[in-house]
Amino acid sequence: MRRIAWIGLLISCHLVAVAQELLVEAESFSHRGGWVLDQQFMDQMGSPYLMAHGMGVPVEDASTDIEIPEAATYAVYVRTYNWTSPWSKAEGPGRFRLAVGGKWMKTILGHQGESWQWQLAGKVSLKAGRTTLALKDLTGFDGRCDAVYLSADPAVDPRQWNCAETATLRERLRPAQSPNTARYDFVVIGGGVAGMCAAVSAARLGCKVALVNDRPVLGGNNSSEVRVHLGGIIETGPNPGLGRMIREFGHERSGNAKPGEYYEDQKKKEFIAAEQNITLYESQRAVGVSMSGERIASVTIQHIETGERTQLSAPLFSDCTGDAVIGYLAGADWTMGREGRDEYGESLAPQVPDSLVMGASVQWYSREDVKKSAFPDFEYGMEFNEKNCEPVTMGEWKWETGMNRNQIEEAERVRDYGLLVIYSNWSFLKNRYTGRAKFARRSLDWVAYIAGKRESRRLLGDYVLAQDDIDKNVSHEDASFTTTWSIDLHFPDSINSSHFPGKEFKSATVHRWIHPYAVPYRCLYSRNVPNLFMAGRNMSCTHVALGTVRVMRTTGMMGEVVGIAAAICHKHGVEPRDVYHHHLPELKQYMKIGMGKENMPDNQHFNEPNKLLDVPRIFIKP
Repeated sequence: MRRIAWIGLLISCHLVAVAQELLVEAESFSHRGGWVLDQQFMDQMGSPYLMAHGMGVPVEDASTDIEIPEAATYAVYVRTYNWTSPWSKAEGPGRFRLAVGGKWMKTILGHQGESWQWQLAGKVSLKAGRTTLALKDLTGFDGRCDAVYLSADPAVDPRQWNCAETATLRERLRPAQSPNTARYDFVVIGGGVAGMCAAVSAARLGCKVALVNDRPVLGGNNSSEVRVHLGGIIETGPNPGLGRMIREFGHERSGNAKPGEYYEDQKKKEFIAAEQNITLYESQRAVGVSMSGERIASVTIQHIETGERTQLSAPLFSDCTGDAVIGYLAGADWTMGREGRDEYGESLAPQVPDSLVMGASVQWYSREDVKKSAFPDFEYGMEFNEKNCEPVTMGEWKWETGMNRNQIEEAERVRDYGLLVIYSNWSFLKNRYTGRAKFARRSLDWVAYIAGKRESRRLLGDYVLAQDDIDKNVSHEDASFTTTWSIDLHFPDSINSSHFPGKEFKSATVHRWIHPYAVPYRCLYSRNVPNLFMAGRNMSCTHVALGTVRVMRTTGMMGEVVGIAAAICHKHGVEPRDVYHHHLPELKQYMKIGMGKENMPDNQHFNEPNKLLDVPRIFIKP
């Protein structure tokens, strides 16, 4: 069949059609209602999707206009997922319906199957021209819609298609277009605290910078979407200027899982917007890397709503994605999990290497209402009772899942388990707990759907930070940012493990306090991709060392060092490794003064628990 692109009169809708065939991506719906856009897992399942995240209360309908190519009777399919299927064989709670042309189809969607799959919503006769699609949430329990596919060909039935076949459909029906192109001095991928600081420090030293962020708000785990507060001490060690810029955008009220305004998203946005040398690509995710020999030539990003792609080229890149997406796609050396004790001589490492990591948190809190409130029965494979329930009104960092799962390949399952235990526990407290009177007037007020990750891939640099460096306070000539947090390694909470062996959802830690330690610059660039920096939790370190460098004021200082080094590379036409070998005095000069503005409010003295700055070196036996 001849390919025809039907875009015309659509309102912000990425829709494509070939003759009597039509594909509508759910993320492009012009009116989302109460549905949220989730892009976290598009690398694994192929696309962002819409999710009815109502915390047990059905959300407002989502809708969009589409253009029907030809009058015909169409079979209408919806790509969806019964998200509780890993834990329960029952029909799932994420139920919703689809309307076409103002008529609600009778078939219930989203509650069957064990993977992302196409479900038949029904058949409908349509005239050529404009009509409307709508999604009606029936439960508020995270029903999800990836795409709607209409076909008038009775020989086509996508219900048996796998992800690869669905990807082929997308490519076949994608409008033919060349990606936009743009060139910069420095491209930073990842708009968390590390990426923000990397972009701004380079921009303030004259680089033209692209900052790519795959969410509509900046800050990563420190945003209102995840709500983890800043931690670690800034402006200390041999380079006391580092970290001062965090005063410019850092929130001033402490606490995890607090109301969204605590995290001051607008301040972060203004911090980036004030830099004329930065172009912010928000709501755009890196989906591809082009190489020139061993070097990265460009990164392709995709808008999570429209699907539009842009190719960003530069001589220098920084991977601040957390999951080391750019390094992975570029073939950079990386590791994940726990090293064995002998590999780096770490007493805190296990005897034998394994795949265990620190998990991801899905935080939540409830509110007290004037009147009593109800919550639906929610039982999908998690059995709570008087002995194993959590009789609490909120959950913060300790509500942590996926420590025994792959935080990249199984990321959706890890996040979904976080949702499952929150809803299951809350349902028990509201409906069957003997102390339910305490919860009678309480309702879920906020449950994160963006998971707060702690650990996945780590890229390997010319130096790998390990426990020995920190314990012995090993001095390096390229000492850069200073880490002050404890060696804070999370592990399954023993009580939670006794109730839910192998299915833990709460963690514990032992804080092993350290003397403030200046980390080598060589941990911040790839050892085998010569034009790639990294900053954030994917820096070059062991699992044990990650326990001290992963908090966000510290990752911000990493980013600041990377931005300074990128500017030096740009000035002299060199690679990141050359800064260490040939331009280290210049890097040191800039690190001492930092790139932050002077006379900013001294507002970053919460959540800095290390008090060893002014006392003699203390060695703590593990």
